[in-house]
Amino acid sequence: MGDIELIIKRIRDRRIELGLSYQDIADATGLSKSTIQRYETGGIRKVPINQIEDLARALHVSPNYLMGWDDTPGYYADIETAMLAQELKDNPQFKVLFDSTKDMDPETVKKIIEFIKYQRHIEGYDD
Repeated sequence: MGDIELIIKRIRDRRIELGLSYQDIADATGLSKSTIQRYETGGIRKVPINQIEDLARALHVSPNYLMGWDDTPGYYADIETAMLAQELKDNPQFKVLFDSTKDMDPETVKKIIEFIKYQRHIEGYDD
C-alpha cells in the first residue's frame, strides 16, 4: 500500500470508528465536506501537512499515525479517554492534568473533571 493509500484508509477508518460524518470532520477542521470526501475517495492525492494536523486532531490520533509513520493511533488507546483528555488539554483550567490522565480509564477521568468543576464552583471561581 502506498503512502497516500494508507493515509486515505486511516482517515476513513478512524472517521467511521468514531461514528463521525464528513460534516463533523469538516466542522472540526474548517475544511469543506467535499474536501473530506475527496480525501477519502482518493480524489485528492496530496494532503497538505497543516491539514494532516487538523485531520489528526479531529480524529483523535497523532499526525504520525495518519502519515503511516506510527502504528499507534495516538497517546490514548481508548477513544473516550482521548476525547476527555482533549477537553483537559483544550481547557486552560485543566491543562495541568492532561499528562496525568494517560493511563486512566474514561470513568476516572470523568470523575476528575467533574470534581474540579464542582470544586471551582463551590469556591466561587466560576461565578
